[in-house]
Amino acid sequence: MRNTFKITGIAMLLAFGPVAGFQAFAQKGWNNDGRLESTEIVVEKNRVIELPEASRNYEKFRIEPPEKKTNKVTYRFNDYKLADQDVNLSVRVLTIRQEDLPKLYGNYVKAGFGNYSTPYLKGYFHNKRDDKASFGGNISHVSSNGPVKDSDVSNTEIGAHGESYLGNFTIGGRANYERDGYNFYGYNRNLVPEGQTRLDEQSFNRIGAEAYLNNLLEASSKMQYKLGGGVKYFSDDYDASEFDGFANLNLDYYLGKTSRVNLFTDFSYISYNDAGKVSRPFFRIRPSYQMDLDKLDISVGAMLAYADDKVESGDKLNFYPAIRVGFEAIENKLILFGGLGGDLQRVTVNSLTRENPWLSSSFNGLAEIQRPGLDVRNTDKQIEVYGGITGSLASNVQFTARASYQNLKNLYFFNHSVMDSSRFVLQYDDEATSLLNLYGEVIYNRADKTRFGVKMDYNNYGGLNLLEQPFYRPSLMTSVFGSYNLYKKILFNAELYYIGSSFGKIQRGLGSAAILESDNIVDLNLKVDYRISEKFSTFVMLNNVLGKKYERFVYYPTKGFNVIGGITYTF
Repeated sequence: MRNTFKITGIAMLLAFGPVAGFQAFAQKGWNNDGRLESTEIVVEKNRVIELPEASRNYEKFRIEPPEKKTNKVTYRFNDYKLADQDVNLSVRVLTIRQEDLPKLYGNYVKAGFGNYSTPYLKGYFHNKRDDKASFGGNISHVSSNGPVKDSDVSNTEIGAHGESYLGNFTIGGRANYERDGYNFYGYNRNLVPEGQTRLDEQSFNRIGAEAYLNNLLEASSKMQYKLGGGVKYFSDDYDASEFDGFANLNLDYYLGKTSRVNLFTDFSYISYNDAGKVSRPFFRIRPSYQMDLDKLDISVGAMLAYADDKVESGDKLNFYPAIRVGFEAIENKLILFGGLGGDLQRVTVNSLTRENPWLSSSFNGLAEIQRPGLDVRNTDKQIEVYGGITGSLASNVQFTARASYQNLKNLYFFNHSVMDSSRFVLQYDDEATSLLNLYGEVIYNRADKTRFGVKMDYNNYGGLNLLEQPFYRPSLMTSVFGSYNLYKKILFNAELYYIGSSFGKIQRGLGSAAILESDNIVDLNLKVDYRISEKFSTFVMLNNVLGKKYERFVYYPTKGFNVIGGITYTF
């Protein structure tokens, strides 16, 4: 048993000895940083491993060493060849997937109804994305009963517009028709016998059409221009009418990267017909040189204006300076600006009746002695000095503050007719009216989700000679407005505005008149839109939430609280 153990031990030594030696070699061949060191390995094929003879006598159990054999190793090389075949390899180029354009809805129709028997309809129609042309149309109708008897009002409009892109040129135009209906309900009802009413209706027809041509798409052109022209026609229920044909040109010629010459000019010919016919030609031209430096922008020019209103108190030919300077005090944050100028501002019956729809073309107070009909004059802004700042407090907050002083010749004021206090006429002072204007606004806008703003406009009129007050021109107007988009599902809009009181002069008998003060106006309007789906939404409009029937003009109360609700369909 002992001999057997010894023989087994010798056999294990022979079997594992080389392995242990190889492990030692392997550990030695690697350096500390894990790399294999350069080592030479010698393989001796003919070496025979022999054990030394033991000192004891084992002859009795002699074991002959195994016979050495030489095994011949043969190598066979096989040639493996694929059969020829045509393989179509499709190469796939990986690109960034472009985002799909959002679906564009170019049309919508809104329909609703409210108290005061108010039907409400609005529609807007437009073509989809097109790089050749853009065109569309609009319709609108709103009518309602007024705050008192016989104070109905209605407004209807239909229009179309379009433009075509011809290379670097754009040709376009628009046309519209409006019909506005009102009643002269602003009289002292205490003076009307009980049971009697008076109904004096008024309606306005407004037609307009114009066309234009420009090359503003050609940004590299040294000369850029915009040329336009058209006609406007106005008429009322008392056989008064006004025709206005106009044309204008705005041209820029770039002398270099920082300087250019600008030429602005416009012309109109107005023919007003009432009890008589009055022609009112009008022309302005303003050349200027403009320089845009790194921090400083300068514009130097002059305006020459001509108008013939056939009034003794107005000059036909007028000259005004046109100087403006802007300085960027803080880059992208604060701009200081100021200037010196003047202007001849065109006034039409069409525009005046938008401000005051109870303006009468058949009565004109004391001016009837001069000529029948409205005494319409252009406003001569003889001189204006202004300055202010504009910029942004943060990326989402913009502000503007401006102060100006003006001398205005033939500034119009609305006042009650001597013959009928429910109708209004135009009055002028014989001297130039001075005007101090202060304007400011701050607007916060964040990612089309939240918008909030405050505006203030203050006017102080001075230098009045014939007029006791600046009739129906309030000194202070402010507004606070905001909107909020909740989860792109509900859109809230709100506006709170204030208009200060003004004055009107009422004739109470022969040689007797009273100056009355109109109301201070505080009005709150709210609107909510709820999006049901991509195509349908509902809306609710709350007007004059405070419910005060204030009088912007004496004896003309406005509607109290009124609400309109409806649905919008987009397609």
